[in-house]
Amino acid sequence: MAQTYLLFDFGSDEAKVQQARHKLESWKQAFRLDKKLQYKLEREQAASPEPAATPALEKTEKPKPGKAKTKPKTNSSDTLAEEENSGPVKLFIRLYFSGHEKLSEQRWIDRIPTEEPFKSASPKIVRESEPEFAEILKQFDTLE
Repeated sequence: MAQTYLLFDFGSDEAKVQQARHKLESWKQAFRLDKKLQYKLEREQAASPEPAATPALEKTEKPKPGKAKTKPKTNSSDTLAEEENSGPVKLFIRLYFSGHEKLSEQRWIDRIPTEEPFKSASPKIVRESEPEFAEILKQFDTLE
C-alpha cells in the first residue's frame, strides 16, 4: 500500500485549522476513508512572556462536598491552553491507498490542496519515492 503525505502550514490561524480539521472529518465519514485518510496536527509552542507563572498552575483545588450548586471557578489552565494554541500549526495528512486504488488516491491528492481552508496553507506533497519521506514518516508517527 502506497503512502503519500500532504503537509500544510497554517501559521497561527486557529480558525483555519479547525475548519480544515472539520472538513477532513466530514470527508472521512462521508466517503468511508477511516484508515485511508489520517491526519495529525503539530503545534509549536509560542514563546510565553511569563515562564514563572506555570508552577502556580500545578496547584489544583478540590471541590468541597457541601457546596454542590456553586459555580466552578475558571482555572488559569484555560488561558494556558489558549496560549499553547497561539503558536504555528502544521497539519500532516496521510493518504494510505492500496495499489488498485491509484485513481482514488490521485483524486484526493488533487482535491485536498485546492479546497478552501487548505489553499492558503502552502501545501506540499511528499510521496514514498522522495528523499524526505523517511523524515516525514518519523515525524508523523511521533505526533499524537
